[in-house]
Amino acid sequence: MSTLGIGVIGCGNIAMTYLRNAALFGGVSLRACADVMPEMAALRAQEYGIRALSVEALLAAEDIDLVLNLTIPSAHFDVTMAALRAGKHVFTEKPLATSAAAGRRLVEEAQKRNLALGSAPDTFLGAAGRHARHLIDGGAIGRVVTGTAFMMGRGMEHWHPNPAFYYQPGGGPVLDMGPYYLTMLVNLLGPAHRVMAMTTSGAAERLITAEGPLHNTRFPVGTPTTALALIAFANGATVTFGASWDVYRHSNASIELHGTKGSLRLPDPDTFGGAVSLSDHGGPWQDQSSDDWAYGQINWPFAAPDRANYRMLGVADLAASLRAGRAPRASGALALHVLEIMEAILTSGETGAPVAITADARQPLVLAEDEAKSFLT
Repeated sequence: MSTLGIGVIGCGNIAMTYLRNAALFGGVSLRACADVMPEMAALRAQEYGIRALSVEALLAAEDIDLVLNLTIPSAHFDVTMAALRAGKHVFTEKPLATSAAAGRRLVEEAQKRNLALGSAPDTFLGAAGRHARHLIDGGAIGRVVTGTAFMMGRGMEHWHPNPAFYYQPGGGPVLDMGPYYLTMLVNLLGPAHRVMAMTTSGAAERLITAEGPLHNTRFPVGTPTTALALIAFANGATVTFGASWDVYRHSNASIELHGTKGSLRLPDPDTFGGAVSLSDHGGPWQDQSSDDWAYGQINWPFAAPDRANYRMLGVADLAASLRAGRAPRASGALALHVLEIMEAILTSGETGAPVAITADARQPLVLAEDEAKSFLT
């Protein structure tokens, strides 16, 4: 198919970024949207000139080839499975599902039906991730031996008016933010095969300080809010990964990798651009801008842009993969492997024992600059 007709299910805040960015890419066409709150679907439909439908009608629509699943994590499995059973390709927001067992069922369903399944994050396909992959694959730091990856902050209750769902099973900093960091590491190092971790929570309850009807109320915490893990990768590298919503301030780099010839520092993997810094044999850090690479230019937030956000890139790559007869790079299989790593972190933190990751997984195919540019309109 020359153009992939897209129907969006889930019209909340993240949908606005996807819907706006869709205009950047060729080979995809927004056609309809749906939400459990019909008024939200009607609003997005009016904003972007598409049809507002019920979920059932969207899944039945003949001009919808792919369902973009932007629902909350607890609904990811049900919506994705329903779309696959309706014969639609799917790209879902992260995580693929709230358990590896559920994620595995989705991957198997897509394979059985010969449908494409993709999942966020696609940030590793951005300028900084591709630049870092180019440097590592080219031997800029030699064989990667070790590294660190840290996602640390104070959580969601200071800005989100109803943040309790972030702190329940299926949420927490590992499952909510871990996909960005772990997907980037798998992109750079290949699959992981063993995890050891410790987990804890800073408080049994959280106080909502964001403005809104729940301001100054408390809610219980049902999942660890701090995790520290050692992840062994099949290529021999061992990386420390920390995820926490119990930290006021820190000075840890988002990702640093250290090899036999030098070190590499990456920007926040929740964005598509930023400078990659290289230290050759212990020399000073040399910042290498990725602004001139595809998907590195600052474009978000819309009113006062200060970072690069090209969400929909993974959908564009999936559309291209269907035309080329290959697997998508931000694939369901990759998302399942990352989900297994995250589940292993939580399991190891609970049991105190190491967890082996045995499922077959592959490093994503390199996205060259020429092909990356070909996705643009």
